[in-house]
Amino acid sequence: MTLEQCLRDIQLPDAGYQEAAGTRWNHLAKPLHGLGRLEEEIARIAGMTRTTKVELRRKALLVFCADNGVVEEGVTQTDSSVTAVVANNFRIGATSSCIMAECAGVDIFPLDIGVQVDTKIPTHKIRYGTANMTKGPAMERQQAVEAMETGIRMAMERKQEGYQILAVGEMGIGNTTTSSAVASVLLPADPAIMTGRGAGLTDEGLQRKREAICKAIQINKPDPQDPIDVLAKVGGLDLAGMAGVFLGGALCQVPVVVDGFIASAAALVAARLHPAVKEYMIPSHQSKEPGMKKILDELGLRPFLDCSMSLGEGTGALTVFPLLDMALAVYTKMRTFEEIAITPYEELGSDSEKAEADAAGQEIEICG
Repeated sequence: MTLEQCLRDIQLPDAGYQEAAGTRWNHLAKPLHGLGRLEEEIARIAGMTRTTKVELRRKALLVFCADNGVVEEGVTQTDSSVTAVVANNFRIGATSSCIMAECAGVDIFPLDIGVQVDTKIPTHKIRYGTANMTKGPAMERQQAVEAMETGIRMAMERKQEGYQILAVGEMGIGNTTTSSAVASVLLPADPAIMTGRGAGLTDEGLQRKREAICKAIQINKPDPQDPIDVLAKVGGLDLAGMAGVFLGGALCQVPVVVDGFIASAAALVAARLHPAVKEYMIPSHQSKEPGMKKILDELGLRPFLDCSMSLGEGTGALTVFPLLDMALAVYTKMRTFEEIAITPYEELGSDSEKAEADAAGQEIEICG
């Protein structure tokens, strides 16, 4: 599946199934909208998957591992060797996300898409890390496209294997720098506002990071109207792979959970390539990175959680799965008002609320 074919075939979710799922929620024997956003998300998933019989038994987290040449500029606390160490730990279940995924009943699929050395995890290596974007483009345009097509293929393969919901994660030293650069160009926004401390930087390190991003944008002049150009010039292979999963999920009509800041930058790329992709995204959390709120606002997504997380690897996305599981259990198992023979709650719209307020006002005047 080429990127061009994928973009051509993506369709919006089915509003009819979403509405039907909402109607079921309103018939369950509980206060209307009592589970709030959780009800909305299950109904959205019904529209995405085109069935009111929503199932989320099989869940997958796709983790893209890659290195970034901009690390040469001293924008991180550790060097690039850490990427390969953590990538190999996925193979033995020894990462934070592996431990959390086991708790949440999620299968992890790590992929080496651009680590600067060979690793022991499954590999579709586009290149051995990107180039230093402060000295020229991070990668060739075709390499960015190939990385996105890899993500599309991974999403399609998981759908064929029976997975019903996906999430994305990443591992790559320096990728908050590339994410800040990509988001700064696409929004557009001041890199000083979009750039945070990542996994931990001193004030001096943060200033170097901001200067590196500004220099990369100035030298490469990425076109904000061309998301692939932005991705190739100041992005990363992990970002491109995750963007591909968002595209592939929309193509396959499977929901994809957005992780933190880095994943949200990839989501922004995907949404700029095809606006309908936003409708297949499920937000997870608000990370500590200052630019994330601006990206989520642009995507029209409201995070479920704000735990001040900044770990990456898909850990934020994993926290949402138990919430969705609990909501879906209510949606599928709870009896309706009719089944337990009690009078249903009534929907109180703005007209009813206004009438009540008017009546209350009249009563006050009479009593006064």
